[in-house]
Amino acid sequence: MTIRIAVFGAGAIGCWVGGRLAAHATTHVTLIGRARVMAELADGVTTSELDGPTRTVIVAATTEPAAAARADVTLVTVKSAQTAEAGAQLARVLPAGAVVVSLQNGVRNADVLRAALPGCRVLAGMVPWNVVRRARGAYHRGSAGTLMIEDAPGGGPLLGAAALAALPLRVRRDMLAVQWGKLLLNLNNAVNALSNQPLAAELGQRAYRRVLAAAQREALAVLARARQPVAKLTPVPPRFLPLVLELPDRAFHVAAARMLAIDPHARSSMWDDLAAGRPTEIAYLQGEVVALADRLGMRAPVNAALVALVRAAEAGGRRDLAGAELFGAVTSGRSTTAP
Repeated sequence: MTIRIAVFGAGAIGCWVGGRLAAHATTHVTLIGRARVMAELADGVTTSELDGPTRTVIVAATTEPAAAARADVTLVTVKSAQTAEAGAQLARVLPAGAVVVSLQNGVRNADVLRAALPGCRVLAGMVPWNVVRRARGAYHRGSAGTLMIEDAPGGGPLLGAAALAALPLRVRRDMLAVQWGKLLLNLNNAVNALSNQPLAAELGQRAYRRVLAAAQREALAVLARARQPVAKLTPVPPRFLPLVLELPDRAFHVAAARMLAIDPHARSSMWDDLAAGRPTEIAYLQGEVVALADRLGMRAPVNAALVALVRAAEAGGRRDLAGAELFGAVTSGRSTTAP
């Protein structure tokens, strides 16, 4: 039996996930995205992996949202700021009861889609990988991890398609904790974007890791006050991540060897956005920490400083800060996360 998957907002993540799912003959994948991206897929989409083979498959590619109408499940992979508009477009074409899965950064996108699609089943999901476009129609997964979706009715078609394609996918009952766990790791997106270096090179330098550790420690304090659990998504429990990051370089590479399966050329999606002159997702990463702190009567000065630096970079400011310079910039006004 054919499984029909639509990927709405197919950029790097959407094209890679769609291409992998289409590897099995019984899964029909339709990618829906911008005309420029879809035009590159006339000869198929090529997916490569950090620890696996390269595959090229033919997929349907279109700019028309109506192509999602007959899908068994629609995966939404747009940037967070585009979620409301994606929901509005899908609301015009999806039938009642349609299954929609949010495969996006941040912690609120599934709720935004639920508000826009009250007649649909919307499931939260989490994509752990860094995916980069290497060439025309070619997408590379540059980091490790397992795809996760909410344990709720409607996920069967995606689970079946993932199993057929040998794509690791786990069902979770604690998706909000998973999303916050991913957000904690994604706090590095801003650090990487402001360093203007590949992820592996940036994380190989203690000065940059100290910036990330400060942002994570602050976020963990805010989440603890909110009594929000944070899922363990790496071999290191979330509360110990800042300690590991602050280790000297040699000790860090030994301690974090299992965490650092990263392609040497991979960069964060926020780096990609700044390089392309696009708005970033900073409001849905560091900005989410700052907003939660505000609601709790707390301060999150490190994360607020990173928001400001990324906003400045979006406006044409610097995005090549040395590690010590960046650490000084985000900690100069820090006092405490207390009110």
